[in-house]
Amino acid sequence: MVITRATEYAIRALLFLAKQPEGEIVYKKDICQTQDITPAFLTKVLQPLIKAGIVGSQRGVGGGFFLAKDPTQVSLLDIVEAEEGPLHLNLCLEKNGACSRDVFCPVHGAWHEVQEKMMAVLKSYTFADLAQQEKNNLQHLRDESR
Repeated sequence: MVITRATEYAIRALLFLAKQPEGEIVYKKDICQTQDITPAFLTKVLQPLIKAGIVGSQRGVGGGFFLAKDPTQVSLLDIVEAEEGPLHLNLCLEKNGACSRDVFCPVHGAWHEVQEKMMAVLKSYTFADLAQQEKNNLQHLRDESR
């Protein structure tokens, strides 16, 4: 499984929004410039996040995008699922009975366990945590360069 470029850019844009003061509206051009995303592609990647209620948008003068949820309430899993749809490591995990072999297949249980653990790890990373981690990483780089 490879996360698409759209999902990667959505994560970058959301991390940028998560670092802004609560409720602050950010211009599209500022997200594009800081995250190296074209305006058309940014609009495309933010649409699923707007639909999911994670990002809000405001039109007109002073319009832009804002984080519609607290960054402590948004996880990497939320973004991946909004952009990619439900995660399924294998087709046999899409729904019960999707594979006629799942009752006796010894690998079915392994796929299920791996998928559950992957989802739990993605869910454990909130955007508040990621924003803090980025701040710590940048501070560490500054300290090392002195």
